[in-house]
Amino acid sequence: MQNLSLEQKHQQFDEFFMIKHNIPVNMRLLEDDFILPDIDDLHHHMPYEFQIASEISGIDTKALRPLRRLGEHAVELADFLNHQSRKIDLMMSLILQQHTKHEQTFQSLKFGGGGVVLESENELSVGATIELKLFLKEEASAIFCFAEVIACKPEDDTYHVSLIFTRIREEDQDLLVKASLHLQAAKLRKRKNQENLKKN
Repeated sequence: MQNLSLEQKHQQFDEFFMIKHNIPVNMRLLEDDFILPDIDDLHHHMPYEFQIASEISGIDTKALRPLRRLGEHAVELADFLNHQSRKIDLMMSLILQQHTKHEQTFQSLKFGGGGVVLESENELSVGATIELKLFLKEEASAIFCFAEVIACKPEDDTYHVSLIFTRIREEDQDLLVKASLHLQAAKLRKRKNQENLKKN
């Protein structure tokens, strides 16, 4: 990522679908001499709460996998375990959101698998390294990652800051892609229902 030109970073940023949607994002500007961790060491840089949430998610996946071999008899059991897992996810989401620092919390304008666009009262330098925590209420999940500022454009009295992910776990990037697609599908369904109501 560091060897890419700014133009290449913009191209990579635009490769992913992005949806206009507000999610809380905790953003912390890092020092210029901050050295990004290797992707394999990212887990060790996460706050403890994020490490626990990650382990719980991994346990859920491993626990449900053997049930697939049991056939249709396991469907009800799998549904029950999924509901239990959802309850735990909601509790962890609440705990993770309480971990945020309100003075560092921003709202996204749009997000996707490649990055996020935030609204900020302060101008940020292109190339600045940022620590991010993204909170996906709809997915009852939170993501810890690092990003880089690739654009900062004045808009009215604020700035629209584009951040490309520079260190993010593959499963977290997949989660962002799924979340953006789920939200897009929900918006399309809502629009279709509204159109049907107008016709009737």
